[in-house]
Amino acid sequence: MTSIELLLQRQSTPLLTTPAPNHHDLETILAAGMRVPDHACLQPWHFTVVTGNGLQRLSDLLVQSSDSQSANLEKIAKMPFRAPMIIVVTTEFVQHDKVPSQEQLITAGCCAHAMQMAAFALGYGAMWRTGELAYNTKVKQGLVVKGHNEIVGFLYIGTPCREQVLKAPKSFENKVSYWQ
Repeated sequence: MTSIELLLQRQSTPLLTTPAPNHHDLETILAAGMRVPDHACLQPWHFTVVTGNGLQRLSDLLVQSSDSQSANLEKIAKMPFRAPMIIVVTTEFVQHDKVPSQEQLITAGCCAHAMQMAAFALGYGAMWRTGELAYNTKVKQGLVVKGHNEIVGFLYIGTPCREQVLKAPKSFENKVSYWQ
């Protein structure tokens, strides 16, 4: 697969199973996250890799932090088990005169995207998820996300359960204007 094919064929993979990335592949995925555009080289992000018993710990945290009714709690408890590995991408904002927090948030988002692309390139499936629990103060506290920092997303990674049909490309025609 060429780089262009990767960019044009990447798609989210919602149904994931074992195996998760091995240690070498995980290091490659994390290294891809470190290569994103980063104004002033602030590295305003943090990655929390959740596997094994950590998935149950995350499940417990999500359930304890939820304001949902009991019917939803069962669904919430299962969320971390959608994949054998989750990388929680969070911000670590740095006070800087020339790099506002909005730009740092975008950079952390680029980390999630780069890691998803790396997982796809290595033959894994990945799904970047957020949802209301990503903005939950108790979840952030449980994951030791300090102060005004944010959870950018939960990057679920594993082996696709089945081969996915390549989605039709989206047209860019209505999303572009030209100044000449």
